[in-house]
Amino acid sequence: MAAGGSRGLLGLWLLAAAGLAAGKAPSCHEVRTAFQLRQIGPLKLVPDVPTAESDLQICQHRAPTCCTKKMEESYQAAVRRERYQSIQAMNFELNYMIVGYVTAFQEAFESLLRLAENRTSSLFETAYRPMAKEAAEPVKKLFRDISLYILGAETTVEGAVLRFFDSLFPLVYSRLINPGITDLSEDYTECLRLTRQDINPFGRYSKNMVTELSKSLWASRMLSQALSLGIEVINTTEHAVLSKECSRALVKMQYCPHCQGLTLIRPCVGYCLNVMRGCLASVSELDAQWREYISTLEYLTNEMAASHDLEIALTGIRNSINEAILHAQLNGPQLSATVDKVCGQPKQEGNLSSDHIVPVKEATETQALVMAHASLNNKRREFINYMKRSRTFYASIAERLCEGDLVMKDSSTCWNGEDVVESYTSRVVSSGLKAQINNPELKVRGLDPLISNLIDKLQHFNQLDAEKAKLKLERWASRDAGSGGGRSEEMEASGDCDDEDGCQGSGDRIHTADILKDKKAHPENRNEPKPTVKKIDTTTTTSTVKSSSKHSVTGSGSSPALSSSLVILTALAVLWHCPL
Repeated sequence: MAAGGSRGLLGLWLLAAAGLAAGKAPSCHEVRTAFQLRQIGPLKLVPDVPTAESDLQICQHRAPTCCTKKMEESYQAAVRRERYQSIQAMNFELNYMIVGYVTAFQEAFESLLRLAENRTSSLFETAYRPMAKEAAEPVKKLFRDISLYILGAETTVEGAVLRFFDSLFPLVYSRLINPGITDLSEDYTECLRLTRQDINPFGRYSKNMVTELSKSLWASRMLSQALSLGIEVINTTEHAVLSKECSRALVKMQYCPHCQGLTLIRPCVGYCLNVMRGCLASVSELDAQWREYISTLEYLTNEMAASHDLEIALTGIRNSINEAILHAQLNGPQLSATVDKVCGQPKQEGNLSSDHIVPVKEATETQALVMAHASLNNKRREFINYMKRSRTFYASIAERLCEGDLVMKDSSTCWNGEDVVESYTSRVVSSGLKAQINNPELKVRGLDPLISNLIDKLQHFNQLDAEKAKLKLERWASRDAGSGGGRSEEMEASGDCDDEDGCQGSGDRIHTADILKDKKAHPENRNEPKPTVKKIDTTTTTSTVKSSSKHSVTGSGSSPALSSSLVILTALAVLWHCPL
């Protein structure tokens, strides 16, 4: 508004105030105009001339007055609507940034996932054509499960990876290791799936894939949850219900002057702060956990940008699967002997040759993956810089509501809730729930249950993230320091991550013989969910495929040296019989 216009409005107010001071009745014309322009309620509620209204509950100042009890009710509805709009306006930029980053994150992630899935599918189409068609669905399901995990579904990375390798082993065994198999029945396929869990045909590669994906996708999953939580905080604070005491205090601050014809007067700054800090006492209690939440966001975005980045993890899926298949091919004779003992010998057609080891050329989509993620990196920096500036968002919300046109800053007079004064003389309390015990303008009865629940959610998320980050550092440091020692990695259970990472605690292996025995005894349960099975304690026992003439399966542990020697001897044997 221009300076001349401001002076003109102030002059009108001074004339009205002067009239009141001289004992003249207020004019209700300006009140009717304001009531209509602000769409507070039906104009018929406003009297044409001042009345001696005696049943006012809030604006009990002096008679005659331009207000009625019905107008007070309309004013209370108006202040609730106005507070919602004001907080929504303040939240707009914050909400815009979070929603914008959620959109960018999902678009980049979907693009990366799609490219990684295409790379993995091309592996089968170019290197393992005999099983490419049948492998298409397991590959699609693997990436669908990864997507659901990132978006917060109740699933795990380990479950997704192991289900994939369960589906892959029957294909590798019947199409690459023994390509002459013709009787790949449902029972035989299920036996192969269960056998994989005992004999570990893919060696350490399935475990390594779980570990690497869990480390990299964890930050993405946590970030996705954090962004959803941020949106929930914004929506909850926007729709927080004003208490009865707050509504009355706001009416007294903003609209009681209208009853005296003073439609242009504004509240004193200190008065406004007391009212707003009282009304928003619960919301301001979000401050501590909101600050910690911003730190958590910063940590997660930095974690995604570090060495264990999303595109690196997704790109590595193709190579991990290829290495796993090559490992199974190298150990084909031992695997065949073990499978024959457990599942029997299926029908075969002669000695069909299989492409044992096919060199796989690296795909050229890596640059596309990096470019797809580069846009997210740029958005990430902009986003986190803005969020860091919003650390004090909820601590300063009352101050920002009292800025602008709501209060009189440059005038020598203002409204103090009772009259027009030169300054507000009551005590101005600080923000926060505890400080409101001394608030002279309204009583605050306690923490809003919705806000209390929100604080608990933020606190839980922040603590969970901190604990997970600490555990990860300890686990990964321990794993890196201890690599190369201890029992054979090929037969150990995956112990580098936990449920929150996406791991299910695969240390308990399913004993194939027990399941098959149960299936034979109860064929009617064949199509039912997997029954409860006996588990082997892998802390003292590992299942190892021995390279011997009998191809037996033993439950005794094997030393790293022996295990490594077996793999090397097997590889040499295969290469010796393969023409160059």
